Amino acid sequence: MITQGKLSLPTRSWRELYTAALFETEKDRIPSRIADAERAIVARARELFASGGDTIEEDQALDDALYALRALQSCLEFRVAA
Repeated sequence: MITQGKLSLPTRSWRELYTAALFETEKDRIPSRIADAERAIVARARELFASGGDTIEEDQALDDALYALRALQSCLEFRVAA
C-alpha cells in the first residue's frame, strides 16, 4: 500500500524505518522519520509480546533502536535550544 509517495508503516519493517531515520539528511524530515520508526518499533514489540515466543534477540534490538532514536531526538532538541 502506497500513501503520499511512501510505503505505509505495516508494509515497511521497523528496521527499514529505523535506518531511514538514522540516515535522513534533510533536517526537517528527521522528526517524522523518528516518529515513524518509533511507531513501527512499538508495534513490533507488541507483536512479539503477544506471540509469547523466545524473542530475546529481537527484543534487545528493539530496545537498542529506541535508545538510539531517543538519543538522536535529544541531539536535535539540543541543537534547536542552543
